[in-house]
Amino acid sequence: IFRISISCLLPASWHFSISPVGCPRILNTTLRQILVIGILAAAVSLLYYSLVVIRNKYGRAYRDKRFHRYLARVTDTEATDTNNPNLNYGIVVDCGSSGSRIFVYCWPRHNGNPHDLLDIKQMRDKTRKPVVMKIKPGISEFASTPEKVSDYISPLLSFAAEHVPRAKHKETPLYILCTAGMRILPESQQKAILEDLLTDIPVQFDFLFSDSHAEVISGKQEGVYAWIGINFVLGRFEHADDEDEAMVEVHVPGSENKEAIFRKRTVGILDMGGVSTQIAYEVPKTVSFASSQQEEVAKNLLAEFNLGCDAHQTEHVYRVYVATFLGFGGNAARQRYEESLFTSTALKNRLLGKQTGLSSDSPYLDPCLPLDAQDEIQQNGQRMYLRGTGDFHLCREILQPFMNKTNETQTSLNGVYQPAVHFQNSEFYGFSEFYYCTEDVLRMGGDYSAAKFTKAAKDYCATKWSVLRERFDRGLYASHADLHRLKYQCFKSAWMYEVFHSGFSFPVSYSNLKTALQVYDKEVQWTLGAILYRTRFLPLRDIQQENFRGSHSHWRSFSFVYNHYLFFVCFLIVLLSILLYLLRLRRIHRRMLRNTSSPALWIEEGLPAQKIAGPL
Repeated sequence: IFRISISCLLPASWHFSISPVGCPRILNTTLRQILVIGILAAAVSLLYYSLVVIRNKYGRAYRDKRFHRYLARVTDTEATDTNNPNLNYGIVVDCGSSGSRIFVYCWPRHNGNPHDLLDIKQMRDKTRKPVVMKIKPGISEFASTPEKVSDYISPLLSFAAEHVPRAKHKETPLYILCTAGMRILPESQQKAILEDLLTDIPVQFDFLFSDSHAEVISGKQEGVYAWIGINFVLGRFEHADDEDEAMVEVHVPGSENKEAIFRKRTVGILDMGGVSTQIAYEVPKTVSFASSQQEEVAKNLLAEFNLGCDAHQTEHVYRVYVATFLGFGGNAARQRYEESLFTSTALKNRLLGKQTGLSSDSPYLDPCLPLDAQDEIQQNGQRMYLRGTGDFHLCREILQPFMNKTNETQTSLNGVYQPAVHFQNSEFYGFSEFYYCTEDVLRMGGDYSAAKFTKAAKDYCATKWSVLRERFDRGLYASHADLHRLKYQCFKSAWMYEVFHSGFSFPVSYSNLKTALQVYDKEVQWTLGAILYRTRFLPLRDIQQENFRGSHSHWRSFSFVYNHYLFFVCFLIVLLSILLYLLRLRRIHRRMLRNTSSPALWIEEGLPAQKIAGPL
């Protein structure tokens, strides 16, 4: 005879014994307890499994959203899927002074979040090339024959119509924006050209094209669009928390009574072309003015705009300073410099009776040309001979008066107002001549260092022209660098340096300038900023539809969660009922045991029954 006792770390009532004699009762008790434990374990397992499923379902959706946002920048070079019905399209025609170019953009449906902008990218054909086309001459050439403008621009629109799916034409906005060439025309001629476009284009094409979609934009607008395009490509308008991104404190325009906000730092742009130089950057804090005249001037240089689709939301409100300086481009500056040389040298020759520059034997010694390089300039039928001395520092000194700086505070080139730049917390990109000057010959494009640039430019200027020619013939410079670039590299290096440090007052120690030709291997045009700004209200339609669908999807997700909880409630009710029923049976069983005789108890305990003494 033996006994096995099992005592669990559970309530005292959960104590039982196993005996070979009492197997039927023992089996009943054991199965009952195993059943209770199994039911509890199953309930806990199901609850845990459901919580994991719900967490994975919604957590993955959030992670996927963040992943696809950044993946989109990688897939920008893929061919556009024109069979995707959820893609939208937009067209911008850049009517410049030398020609007109058409750009086709596309973007998926807005995600419904009013805090996010449209994910616009350039459309690419089947060969992954950007859908771009250029024609010459500039549209301003038709000033005297405006009736021919529609025929002139028709090939561009036909090109776009071939790439945009036919079913999308009526909902594809078309913008024809004219720049420098048209600005110099009289207003009457501008109006005649625009009227011809507005009259004839809707007859030939069914793009979304209204009266406000064709206009002559100002230099300020063009600068703002360029600033928007660069920062959009760099992701500076995405206000998600990211510890790796630099932040800046912003006083949102129009909300002086509200506290400052912190958001991603935007980049400023410097663009030096052949004729003009432009600067654009965000002014994050409220500016002050030295005088009422300065305040009046600043109104024409500061642009405040909201990139968001909701005018009442301020997270995408920006205050940007934009200034364009005609005559400060690389080629125009050289022309101004040569005119000054011609005038001053002629005056000295008359006063001193000299013949400087009048023959190749007695040339004017130009510090802004490479050593021993020869050049000729003409003015009013007269010729002047130059020979380079390659003195970079002297060239810089001669160019400083051409900045036209004044003694007023907060001013830059030509004495134009310029709000203070927070140099310790700012970043700038330099395009066009800023890149050519640093990369084509000096081969140091990218992160700019004033000390390294000065040394490289000084060494280049002091190198003999014959040596530079030999290096050029050996292909040591950029593939698109020509002899013109070699000859005027010394001058343009000095000009770029002075404009940046003397004109715009950037300290020599400034280290956050990047000179670039492209951003993320793409040439960013101001037309990208234009389409982004002009379509900023389009997400409202998608947001309304998303809200409508969202209410239903929210109900479906709510029903999903609700049904699971309802199931658990019902399951727990059933489980509680079973437990109460088992406890009820246990009490009945104990009551029956108390009413039984002792021999029965002995039998249950597995002991032999005692003999009862009979009558003697």
